[in-house]
Amino acid sequence: MKRREFITLVGGMAATWPLAARAQQPGKLPIIGFLGASTAATSRQATEAFLRRLRELGWIEDRTVVVEYRWAEGRSERYAEIAAEFVRLQVNVIVTVGGAVPAARQATSAIPIVFPAAADPLGSGFVASLARPGGNITGLSSQMADTAGKRLELLREVVPGLRRLAIMVNGGNSAAVLEMRDVQAAARTLGLEVVTSEILQADEIATAFDALQGRADALYVATDPLLFTHRVRINTLALSARLPTIYIFRDSVEAGGLLSYGANLPDLYRRAAVYVDKILRGAKPADLPVEQPTKFDLVINLTTAKAIGLKIPESFLSRADEVIE
Repeated sequence: MKRREFITLVGGMAATWPLAARAQQPGKLPIIGFLGASTAATSRQATEAFLRRLRELGWIEDRTVVVEYRWAEGRSERYAEIAAEFVRLQVNVIVTVGGAVPAARQATSAIPIVFPAAADPLGSGFVASLARPGGNITGLSSQMADTAGKRLELLREVVPGLRRLAIMVNGGNSAAVLEMRDVQAAARTLGLEVVTSEILQADEIATAFDALQGRADALYVATDPLLFTHRVRINTLALSARLPTIYIFRDSVEAGGLLSYGANLPDLYRRAAVYVDKILRGAKPADLPVEQPTKFDLVINLTTAKAIGLKIPESFLSRADEVIE
């Protein structure tokens, strides 16, 4: 092959390489610090959606980008130590749940932070405004507050005579406490009595159910890594108490809960990958607006409904995005 032909060939190949790969030649690969709130197994769908979108954007794990995974396993006290570790590793961007953002922000004001799902990023003080975040943090809202009333209305449709609502919440999670207050306000609007069960650690879950006996017609489980990690146990105890449960995300209904309505979590993680892509290519978090969910899921577990003696109206089932049988 002639030298000119060789140069032309190499140049043509380079033009087809992903921009990300070329940007890192030579030199070390950029690093994404991925802080998961629960475990790798329970977060599989969201993580896969994130990685799949990254690949579509030209970021191939261990070829054009490195992903450092750390799992808090439902223990929010681990957020700070993981965030500090990411700072020591000099990651290029941190991806984490809304509940871990305060710890990440405390650890660094320089490394970009992307949250795939935050309950109230503006009210929590993560960003100066949704349109212009203004700091090193941006991402997507899960709109938990805006959909609290809708969840309770759906719950009333499947639980005839619903009058008393229990809310289980991790009192040590500020985001979960905000969600609890939104649910309390929505319940008052609907004329429901509310009893709140606050827990701080897993061994308090069974005791909380004992305290709720005879005091509630249904249970709202606030979104929280600790409660999510132990969702099977919660659903088992709720089933024994014949207590219908409602959640925001579908994963807990797959694990035996009755009903969920909320933003599609894998879709939020897929869209978070776009933020990471832009940041790795030079964009600043301060200039990337916080976006809202565009896909919401209504999921019901018909097996659970039958087990606790609930007959779900056909009109409700026809509206559900997924019916688990």
